[in-house]
Amino acid sequence: MRVLIIALVALIVLVAGGSATLIVIRLKDKPSDPPASTGKPASKPTAKPTETKATDKPSTTDPVEPDRQEKAEELPPRPELSKKSNFTTLDKKGLYLEIGENDERRVLFEAEVCLRGGVMLEVFCCKRNTKEHESILHADLDARYIHAALLGAKAEVGKPVQFVNPKTQESEYKPASGQRIKVEVCYHKGGKVVTERAQEWILDQHTKKPMTHEWVFAGSRFVKDPDRPNDPEYYCANNGEVIAISNFVDSMLDLPVEVGREEKDLYFKGVEKKIPPLGTKVWVILTPIADKKDEKK
Repeated sequence: MRVLIIALVALIVLVAGGSATLIVIRLKDKPSDPPASTGKPASKPTAKPTETKATDKPSTTDPVEPDRQEKAEELPPRPELSKKSNFTTLDKKGLYLEIGENDERRVLFEAEVCLRGGVMLEVFCCKRNTKEHESILHADLDARYIHAALLGAKAEVGKPVQFVNPKTQESEYKPASGQRIKVEVCYHKGGKVVTERAQEWILDQHTKKPMTHEWVFAGSRFVKDPDRPNDPEYYCANNGEVIAISNFVDSMLDLPVEVGREEKDLYFKGVEKKIPPLGTKVWVILTPIADKKDEKK
C-alpha cells in the first residue's frame, strides 16, 4: 500500500473505544491549479502552478448558472447515524468525519447538482470548476481533505487503475483497487429528505438499469514538480476525478471494472428524472464497506 505523502500533513489520532477522534490537517500552501491530465500516467509537470482561491465564484459558463425550469432545493440537515454520533469538522465548507456510538465511521461532505441528463458521464463528483460538463455533482473542497477523512474512517487505500506495465512499458490494464466505498446522496425531494445510493442516479446503457458497480478507494496519486522541489506535491484527484465513473489514474474513488474514456466506450448516463434540479445542495455520504471476512467477526 502506498504511503500518503503530501504537503498536506494529516495526523489521525484514534482514541480507544472511538469516544473521540482528532484529525489535524495542515497545509503548507494553498492548493495549486492542476497540471494537465490525460488520465494516463502523466509526465513530470513543467508549468509553474498558480494558486486557486477557495472563494472564487463560478464563471458565467458554470452549468449551474443558466435559467432553471425547476427550483433548486436547499441542503437538508446533516445526516447522522444516531444522536450519539461524534462529528469532527475537517473543512468549514462542509466536510465531516462521523463516528457512531458503535464505532461506525463514515465521511460526509456538501456538494451541488451541476448536471442532470443528456450526456455520457465520466465522473459522478468533481472538484468545483473542473469537469462540470461530464459530472453530476461538484464540491468546493480540496480532495486531499476527503482522502484524509476516509483514512480517519479506517478505509484502506489501494492503487489507481493501470494502463501500462511499468516494467515493459507495454499496454496492460489492471483495475483500480482499494476498500469498497458505499456512496450515498441525501437531499430534499418534494418536502421530504431522501437518502439513496448514488448508483440510482446513473443509468447503465448496456442493461438499461441503474449502475450496480461499487466504488473503490484508489487514492489518486501525487505529482512533484522537479523544477520546484520546495513546492508541495499536487494531489491529482483535484483535476476533477474525485468520484469517477470511467477509469482515470487520477481518481480518488474509481470503479474496479474497465470503463474507457473515449466517447465510444462510455456507457453511463445521468438519470434525469431521479436527479434533483440544477443547483440543489446535497450531502454525499462515503461509508467504507467491510470485507466479508471482517463482517463475520
